[in-house]
Amino acid sequence: MESDSTVIYRHHIAPPRAFSQFSHDLIRHPRLSSDAVRLLTWQLSLPDGARESLSRTAERARIGACAFTRAKRQLKEEGFVHERRLQGPGGHWVTQQLVSNVPLSAAEAAKLLARMPVHTPSADASPQVAPSPRIPTVGTPTPPPTDGHPRKDPGENTFHHPAEPERRPDPEPDPAPQATEVPEAARALVAALPHLSPDLRRTPRGMHDELARLVSRWLAAGHTPAAVRTHILRGLPDDGTPVHRPGGLLRYLLRDVPHAPAAPAPAPVPGAATTPPAARHPGPTRPSSRLAGLRECEGDHVQATLFRPVAEETLCRACSRPSLPCP
Repeated sequence: MESDSTVIYRHHIAPPRAFSQFSHDLIRHPRLSSDAVRLLTWQLSLPDGARESLSRTAERARIGACAFTRAKRQLKEEGFVHERRLQGPGGHWVTQQLVSNVPLSAAEAAKLLARMPVHTPSADASPQVAPSPRIPTVGTPTPPPTDGHPRKDPGENTFHHPAEPERRPDPEPDPAPQATEVPEAARALVAALPHLSPDLRRTPRGMHDELARLVSRWLAAGHTPAAVRTHILRGLPDDGTPVHRPGGLLRYLLRDVPHAPAAPAPAPVPGAATTPPAARHPGPTRPSSRLAGLRECEGDHVQATLFRPVAEETLCRACSRPSLPCP
């Protein structure tokens, strides 16, 4: 019995220019997806001195947002990509990314990044776009002419002019609203947020008052501090994506206040009556006018029989009759 077989032939022409050399272990890496390999090889093929970020490379390589996040995480786990965030000259925060063709440990990457210069947006600006010193114009500034019209008697030629409306004094501005006092529990909760997760350690201190006011709204709505912390932890990324603006993320998570869950009903006491309150204390019922004055007969009846007594009798007319002897 014959079986089909496939034979592959390869034809390779070495490019004369614009080529990069990569290791076979990198291209055939078992734990890197095709997007991760494409992102890494694209970055390594850029010329020396290029400052293209990984996100810009993914955009040029037509790698989607979710695929880029997954590829970047794989490259960081395998040691091909390292990044750190530091504050450069002028107070600008800069994220440095290191891409290598061989896996590097965290210590090795830190040594290499320490030698790299810190590039800031102001340092990358070309000197040609810097504003040049202003050259003063010829002459000196003169004030605009005033009172250039000849004066006329206001009593003349005022027949067609409408009367000027009476000017009312401007209303006094409302006093500035007093700042609402933020409870101490909200301030304490915001101050402890940097210890809640490593992603929140760089929360700006200048935003603590704003975040405390947002937390106070949650507490005023009936939420507990534990519920607020749980809501914040659920909103943090769980796929290893770094949080570059923790203050903005906290503002977004605390902006809308949901309704607090209703308090659970108290557990019944063992041995106590489980009758509803309405049944425990029934209100007084008034009989209708037709049933007023009736009495139930105490005689032998299959069903209850009511009769209207004349005096204090307890038997109806049928039961009060003497029974006749049997013939």
